[in-house]
Amino acid sequence: MAVDYLLLTDSEYDNKFEQINLFVNQKCSGATPAWTHIPDSARTELADAYTAWHTAYTAFLGPHTQVDTEAKNNAKKASKKRLRIFVNQYLRFPPVSNEDRTAMGIPNRDPHPSPVPRPEGIPIVEVLTPHPRVVRIRFRSENAKRWSKPERVHGLECLWVITETPPTEIEDLIHSAFTTSNPLELSFKESERGKRVYFAVRWESGTSLKGDWSDIFNAIVP
Repeated sequence: MAVDYLLLTDSEYDNKFEQINLFVNQKCSGATPAWTHIPDSARTELADAYTAWHTAYTAFLGPHTQVDTEAKNNAKKASKKRLRIFVNQYLRFPPVSNEDRTAMGIPNRDPHPSPVPRPEGIPIVEVLTPHPRVVRIRFRSENAKRWSKPERVHGLECLWVITETPPTEIEDLIHSAFTTSNPLELSFKESERGKRVYFAVRWESGTSLKGDWSDIFNAIVP
């Protein structure tokens, strides 16, 4: 599974963002810029995103409050989104070269990626009912110690139905849900409280390959 190139500590992220910003400005400046495909407005947005992040990060480095911490975290999240959009829109194709991306710390795409296999195994689940009208299903692979997705799995598909007669076939579960985060949370109506809901789940890859269905399990809507 590819490693997220922006999954970094705050200091590493600050350095990388600055590195990309400076490299882009260098390539787009001068009498004969090497890159002319990036509009000035896009470069300004990138620079503003870095400034907003760096300002919040710098404030966090000194004596700070919970408000400063939240501001730093929010700025990192927002600037990451802007940086990803910029990279994917302007830095993934010529005239930006593989060498340019390496210099900026952006991984190059594998021209011959390995095929993603069909997910193996059946999810292990635990049903939680923390609040009225809410059912949570957390999941992990069979041998995992943590509640998380296995590698090469994009998310969890869930089919469910509320019925008085226990279903015997997957086709009897007429409602569907999908999540890439853990746990899956389903909300129900007030009129459905006290009724029994039946589920089945399976893994799904990023290329929409499906794993095997679990057994049908159930819970009472709280």
